[in-house]
Amino acid sequence: MKALEGKTAIVTGAGRGIGRAVALAFAAEGAAVALASRSRADLAEVAGAIRSAGGGRALAIPTDVGNDSAVEALVEQTLADLGRIDVLVTSAGTAAFAALSDSKPADWDAMLAVNLRAAMVCCRAVLPAMTRQGSGTIINVASIAAKRALPGSAVYTATKAGLFGFSRVLAEELRNTGVRVGVLMPGAVDTPLWDAIGGASPPREKMLRPEDVARAAVLMASLPPHAVLEELTLLPTGGIL
Repeated sequence: MKALEGKTAIVTGAGRGIGRAVALAFAAEGAAVALASRSRADLAEVAGAIRSAGGGRALAIPTDVGNDSAVEALVEQTLADLGRIDVLVTSAGTAAFAALSDSKPADWDAMLAVNLRAAMVCCRAVLPAMTRQGSGTIINVASIAAKRALPGSAVYTATKAGLFGFSRVLAEELRNTGVRVGVLMPGAVDTPLWDAIGGASPPREKMLRPEDVARAAVLMASLPPHAVLEELTLLPTGGIL
């Protein structure tokens, strides 16, 4: 039996990078996956890859996770079409790096909105379904930046540290409901996020691959009900980069 056979998962940021890899890995392990991203074309490609890889069930739902109503609609459509929600993975994210003195408050808005607020809204949106069925796993994708000081990443770090703290409190609030909450904290991952940085990025060949992070997410989602991975730090062997 596959590790996630019979489960249904929502994956945000599913069109590219970590989210895409998580969606493909979950489907390979038997889950039906609701794919959420702003790009309809990216979602269509991922859904096609899932189906061609073995007939996995994929539901593409174009969603701006920064829009509360869109998140509610994502959850409603997932329940209507797939019947339940067993796993939520909040992998939608954005990043910009600069010394604080070289940035402006307006530059922070997207990171605060997507990396922190949107993840919180997504968690809140799935709670009624998960608590009603007495089970569920929430995996919030943070970053090693939540734990290590990386110059040039003050605001990004604040969003990921905020997500970590939020997740720890949510885990305690849900302790006796059957709903588990974990934070996945990878080091540098070779995703399209680095494309805009170009030569200023760390050596991409030394980074984690999105598939590495996806394997960790599968582990977190497939543990038996009596166990939970509340924090998982995944680093390249060379360090955090």
